[in-house]
Amino acid sequence: MRVTQQMLFDRYVFNLNTSLTSLMDLNIKAQTQKAINKPSDDPTGMTRILDHRDTLRSLDQYSENISTAKGWLGSADEALMQVSTILTRAKELATQAATGTVDDNNREQISYEMRSLFEQLVSLSNSDFEDNSIFAGHKTDGAAFKQIMWLTTNDETFGNAEFTVNGSSDTTVLVQYYDTTGATPVGGDMNLSDPNLGVRYSIDGGRTWKTDGSMTFVGTEGTLNLPQSGTSVTFHGDATIKVNDPDDVSVSDGTWMWIRPSAQYVGDDEDAPPLVDSLGPGVNLISAEASGSFLDSNVTIRIDNQSAATMDEDIHYSYSLDGGINWVTGNVAQADTTADEAVLSVANGGILTLSSNGSNQLQPGQQFVIRPRVAAINLDVSSSEQIQVNSVGKDIFGGIYMDPDAVLAADGSILTLGSENASRVFHSNGASNMALSIQGDDEYSMNLFEVMGNLVAFTETNNQTGCQQSLANLVEAQEHIMNAVAEVGGRENRLAVSQTIVEGLTLNEKSLLSSIEDADVSELMTELAQQQIVYESVLRSTSMIMQLNLSKFI
Repeated sequence: MRVTQQMLFDRYVFNLNTSLTSLMDLNIKAQTQKAINKPSDDPTGMTRILDHRDTLRSLDQYSENISTAKGWLGSADEALMQVSTILTRAKELATQAATGTVDDNNREQISYEMRSLFEQLVSLSNSDFEDNSIFAGHKTDGAAFKQIMWLTTNDETFGNAEFTVNGSSDTTVLVQYYDTTGATPVGGDMNLSDPNLGVRYSIDGGRTWKTDGSMTFVGTEGTLNLPQSGTSVTFHGDATIKVNDPDDVSVSDGTWMWIRPSAQYVGDDEDAPPLVDSLGPGVNLISAEASGSFLDSNVTIRIDNQSAATMDEDIHYSYSLDGGINWVTGNVAQADTTADEAVLSVANGGILTLSSNGSNQLQPGQQFVIRPRVAAINLDVSSSEQIQVNSVGKDIFGGIYMDPDAVLAADGSILTLGSENASRVFHSNGASNMALSIQGDDEYSMNLFEVMGNLVAFTETNNQTGCQQSLANLVEAQEHIMNAVAEVGGRENRLAVSQTIVEGLTLNEKSLLSSIEDADVSELMTELAQQQIVYESVLRSTSMIMQLNLSKFI
C-alpha cells in the first residue's frame, strides 16, 4: 500500500487532536477539581450526581422553610410572652380593685391603665411576621381582631337574648331597667317590649344617670337607644328582664347591663365540618355530608358504577387529592341493606356519607367535592414532617366570634351565607364558639378579651364584686395563655430537632456527592503532567517527521 503525504498528515493531525483533547480535559478537571464534568465522562456517575444534587436542593428548601418557621414562631412566642407580662400587671391592678381598701376614685384611676392594657392586648393579638398576621389562620393579609363594643349582664336568663351592639364609647355604659309605673316589684319580670319599661344609663361610672334612654320595638326587633353614650343595642326578639328600684340605682336585684369593650375575631378557624359540593347528574337528589380528617386540599370523589345505583348496592368510586389529576381507583363501599345511606372512605380518615329518600340513585360519573375548612399554615421541614407556623387567634385570646358559614336574620333564623337579607348577629349565649358574657362560665374564664373587657367595665363602674370575679377568671385566662406559649415553644423545639436532622442529611449528601464527582488532586496533577509530556512529544515528533518545507523538494 502506498503511503501518501495526505495519509501521514491526517494521522499526525489526529494524534495531535487526541492528545490535545486529553490535555484540555485534564486542565478542565484541574480547574474544577471535579472528576465528572459532563455526562460523557461517566454516564452512571452523572446520574448519581444529579440524584444527590436534587436531594440537596430539597434539603436546602427544608432549611429555608425551617428559617421561615422560626420567624413565625419566634414572633408568636414573643407576642405571647408580652401578653403574659401585661396580664401579670393586670392581675396586680385587679387585686387592688378587688379589695375594700380602695374607693371609687382609686378604681377610676385603675380603670385608665386597665383600658390601656386591654388595647395593648388587642394590638399584640394582631402581631405579624413579614406583614403576615400570625394569629388569624389563613387570613394573613389582615388583622386577626378588631375592637368592638359588647355587653355583660348580671341576669343569666337575659343572657340568652340575641343582640347586636352598635356604635362605640370611650367609657363603659351602665344600663338599668325599671317599671315607670312602679307596679312591678323590684326583681320582678318585665318584657323589653313593655311600653311601661323605663331605661336609665350612666356614662361616668354610675355617678350620674341619664333618663333619655328608650326601648322601641318594630315588629319583633327592638332597639335600646342611649343617645348620649354613642352606643345602642339591637335585640333580635323580645326578652324578659328583671326590673330595678326606680328610686335607688344602687339596688342590684334587677337586670344590669355593662356595655364595654371587647374584641371580635375576624380570622378563620377549623371548627366546622367540611362543605360538600355535588357535581354532575342528580346533584339535588342525594344528600352528602363529610366528616373525619382531611388534608388542607379539596378532595374529589367520583362514582364509578357502570349504571345508576341505589344506597343498598355496592358503590364503586375513586377519589383525587389533587383536583382530578391523579385518582385512587378501585374503592368499594359495601352495600348496607339496613340503612338508606352509603359511607365512602378516603385517605387520612375522611368520610363522605351519601343518603337519599329511598328512591333517588347515584349516577355514573357523579362527583362530590369535599372542601375542608382550614386555618393552619404548614411548612415542610422534612420529607415526612410539617410544622404549623400560625395560630387560630380565638383559641388563644377568645373574643367574640361567629361561624362565618352561618348568619342570622333579624328574627334569629339562620340564613344561607350570601343571602341578600342576611346580617351577622353575635350572641351572648347559645351560638357555637361564641363568647359568653355572664360571670362564672368555664369557657368564659379562658376568654381573655371578655375577662379583660369586664375588668375595664367593673373598674370604670366601681364594681368591687365584679372585680373579684374577674380577678379569678384572669388567673385562668393567663394559664390558658401560658399553655399557648408552651404549645408554640414545643413547635420551636421540633424545629430545632428538624434543623439538626436536615443539617446532618445535608452533610451526608455532600460527602456522597464529593466521593463521586470530586477528583483526586494529586492523581490529577500527575496525569496532567504526563499528558503535557505526551502532547509535547507528539508535537516534536511530528515536526521532525513532517518536513513540509518547499525547498526540500527543489
